[in-house]
Amino acid sequence: MQPSPRPSGFDRGRTLFLVGLVLGLFASLVLERLLLSEEDRAFEFVRTVRDLVDETYVAEADPNELAENALRGMLAGLDRYSRFYGKAEVASLQRETSGEFRGIGVVFRPPTTEGVVLFPFPDAPADRAGMRVGDRLVEIDGAVVAELGPGGLQRSLQAADGELDVRVTGLDGEERELVIRPERVIDPTVRHARLLDATLGVGYVAIVSFSHKTPEEFDRAIAELEPQGLRGLVLDLRSNPGGILEAAERIANRFIQEGTIVATKTRHQTYETKADPDEATLAELPLVVLIDGGSASSSEVLAGALQDHRRAVLVGEASYGKGTVQTLTTFDGDRAIVKLTTATYYTPAWKRIERNGEGEDEHGIAPDVQIELADEKRAEIYRHLASYSPPHGVLPALLRWEAEEQAELVPRHPEDPQLEVALDLFRGQPLDPGRYEVSRAR
Repeated sequence: MQPSPRPSGFDRGRTLFLVGLVLGLFASLVLERLLLSEEDRAFEFVRTVRDLVDETYVAEADPNELAENALRGMLAGLDRYSRFYGKAEVASLQRETSGEFRGIGVVFRPPTTEGVVLFPFPDAPADRAGMRVGDRLVEIDGAVVAELGPGGLQRSLQAADGELDVRVTGLDGEERELVIRPERVIDPTVRHARLLDATLGVGYVAIVSFSHKTPEEFDRAIAELEPQGLRGLVLDLRSNPGGILEAAERIANRFIQEGTIVATKTRHQTYETKADPDEATLAELPLVVLIDGGSASSSEVLAGALQDHRRAVLVGEASYGKGTVQTLTTFDGDRAIVKLTTATYYTPAWKRIERNGEGEDEHGIAPDVQIELADEKRAEIYRHLASYSPPHGVLPALLRWEAEEQAELVPRHPEDPQLEVALDLFRGQPLDPGRYEVSRAR
């Protein structure tokens, strides 16, 4: 018995359906390929070049190193601030932003290879272990310091896991055995704080960068100056490349009672950071701020806020002109960090900080009183700013040591025309253009 034939229309419909299905799948694959080519062509090219290196380069290439180099180039091409930090660079970046590093907490007398201690930081591991001004490190866990070579002493103190047996010789010639446990210690960003003029009560504080610890260091410096009769302040932000934005905002808030401290604009939104009246502990303190071409980023935010609120007179030279915010994102634990530009910031009066060119009108924050410095003089001042002033508690011992050796061990502020102008403003003296090459920037 023969099966009944299917209607010819059914076969044609099934054939058309199958043809349509195949064509649809083919079109989908073609479309997917076109979209992939449009969106990922560049990354396909990167993979192709990577494979070429892997197959034909004269030596075997480390795939992790290739990936890191590709990431460095990708971020560096976005702008001058975005950057990739590999494992070897993460520790240095974390030290800059946290304000801490691993060690025993001392300042060495140059050259460091000789292991002579100028002074320990208060309450640092070395200080608690009994290290003194002028101690010479002779041995560390049996290793002779003089044989460690350049950088060997720092590596020995930073890499130690646990207690160190340290043999030292004091200025009196006495040998002592100390037990020191390296730990996280603060690398001060407020390097110099002193009273400039006891009669007027003018203090001086220099901030070399902004870490998470800077507001605490600043408050501590002010607390030490106030019993000495502090009635006015010179805040030195020269050669300060910036750092943690929040730290600069908090210090600005010490002087500004209300209103905007900084305005920030991302790709999607705009917002303003407002002053907290309870944080304005120095709202009535007369203030002069020193800036120059080395003042950038967070230091420009601080200077711009104080200038716009008329809380300070800015003296020096135009600042660098870095008005963008970089956000740090950590990957793979702490093995890699991406620093990416995520926003642009403006002063409270909505003046743009980021420079667009090399012209003077597009160059950061302009001072109220412009004082130019010769390059040699600027370099001399920068060297001083980078040094560490000793704590008051060890100053007498350092001065006795200086007298014995007839050598300068305590950093002295060099001749500084910009600082002299700041003092003249507090003294109420007219600014002499012949003496200072003064020009009013505003």
